[in-house]
Amino acid sequence: MKLHTDLDFNEPVIGIEGASVKYLVPREHVGTFKEYAIRKIQRRIFNDEFWALKNVTFEVKRGEIFGVIGANGAGKSTLLKLVARIMRPSEGRVWVKGRVAPLLAMGAGFHPELSGRENVFLNGTLLGYSEKQIRERFDAIVEFAELQDFIDAPIRTFSSGMQARLGFAVATDQKPDVLIVDEALAVGDTAFQEKSLNRIREYQRAGTTTLFVSHGMGEIERTCQRAAWLHHGQLMYIGSAKEAVDQYLGRTPAIP
Repeated sequence: MKLHTDLDFNEPVIGIEGASVKYLVPREHVGTFKEYAIRKIQRRIFNDEFWALKNVTFEVKRGEIFGVIGANGAGKSTLLKLVARIMRPSEGRVWVKGRVAPLLAMGAGFHPELSGRENVFLNGTLLGYSEKQIRERFDAIVEFAELQDFIDAPIRTFSSGMQARLGFAVATDQKPDVLIVDEALAVGDTAFQEKSLNRIREYQRAGTTTLFVSHGMGEIERTCQRAAWLHHGQLMYIGSAKEAVDQYLGRTPAIP
């Protein structure tokens, strides 16, 4: 896939503008719906506010592989759900240009009792492919996932790595405008991880923008041009991938 010289690689395709996400967390555990309804009528339901994201602002340009890093609970997955249009911010604005292919969780969109073949059609439909498109590309999807011998077995019999391979193959069979990868490659074997990263880089040259979440800091540094560090829902740093990782890990910059 060749570099598209007619594309503007300085054009922002993802905009996060003062985005905040607020959840209401009950102070006490309510065991049943009946108990909840009674307490609600009696006005004895008390919630605390939890801000999963707080006033986050940045842009991502066309063709960037952009990393998002931070500890568990930092707000990374919440941010990706906003970009994937799965949820809306409580405050602020999020906009995205083009078709988004999200890989937000291993096995998301798969039904455990259906076969791998049936799940290709199910997952492809959820991503907006027509049945005709899926039928035409089915063999190529299965070949990329390297699951020819298992495709008619129930998905519940697949290992986590096999599910990740199939999910990635379906989501990236056609070049998206924006690809979201949330630890989806972490469970795959090394050879398939490299194969997947090569496809991401190939699409990058053709203008695809990728949001890439990984706990592997080496992978972030090798793969991403820039990265954002989130901590307790707040944007702590945004810059080159190496600088963001250095800030996150507390590494002292080398003295020239």
